[in-house]
Amino acid sequence: MRIVSLLPAATEIVCALGLRSELVGRSHECDFPADVEALPALTRARVDSTLPSDRIDAEVRRIMADRLPIYMLDEARLAALAPDVVVTQEACEVCAISYDQVVRSLRRTAPQARVVSLQPARLGDIWSDIRAVAKACGVPERGEAVVADLLARLEHARHATPRSACSASSVSSPRVAVVEWLAPPMLAGHWVPEATLAAGGTPVGPVAGVMSAYATWDEIRALRPDAVIVAPCGFDLPRTLRESGPVAETLQSLAPQVLFMDGNAYLNRPGPRIVEAIETIAGWLRGEAVPKERALIAAAARSVSRDLSSTSALRAR
Repeated sequence: MRIVSLLPAATEIVCALGLRSELVGRSHECDFPADVEALPALTRARVDSTLPSDRIDAEVRRIMADRLPIYMLDEARLAALAPDVVVTQEACEVCAISYDQVVRSLRRTAPQARVVSLQPARLGDIWSDIRAVAKACGVPERGEAVVADLLARLEHARHATPRSACSASSVSSPRVAVVEWLAPPMLAGHWVPEATLAAGGTPVGPVAGVMSAYATWDEIRALRPDAVIVAPCGFDLPRTLRESGPVAETLQSLAPQVLFMDGNAYLNRPGPRIVEAIETIAGWLRGEAVPKERALIAAAARSVSRDLSSTSALRAR
């Protein structure tokens, strides 16, 4: 079987199912497991991802206003790969190539391919998507095994040792705001509110299953969060820290405790590693250290500026 994945989360699902050797093509954003970067990339973005947050937002708005696709697909390379299964998505045209665009291209290049479209809106949809990919690839039993393992880990995170006196918040179920974009600010929706709830927090902002929403800093402050998670979509942890620098004082004013997270790899990606995101947040809310490759704790509001000023903080924690 020849599989093409046009979504980072889908690539992780395919590999978690033990089908890495069947994967022949990927999107330009697929980066985990690391060896998938050796595969041909079939997409590219019109927007330069190295631009600052506010300029990325402006470029995306301009492209959408002009009714242009944000991503482009290499049809010649896709045709040459002759895939049997193509995994794409219908959740967000900003985050990955659109479903309609993929279907139109496949009619011209690989009409024999079976299309599996992921539509994750809530946490449970991620488990359904894993099962759907497994079924399309002829290994439904592997899908059930992967989901069972992830759900077992989720239950463990939910029922871990109660919070200690040194936890991230003295509140039993702290109000948590998840900032998914910084300029302009945006609060995370889709599966993130349920992920926050599963980690022991009370999500504030968009309800589960709805799209992420723009919000002013004053509007976020008015939600009275006890803790804030900063996890911009598409940014790794070092990039998150750099982008947070200009708004460090604002972040200090939102809540007593702040967690900077690699949202691109964990929280914003609806694949198997969403459970690692939940485990990380749950541990943080219990006052535990967090894995340095996933997140950075600002131990107190007054330390936010200091932590953002030097990447050495990443090595120290």
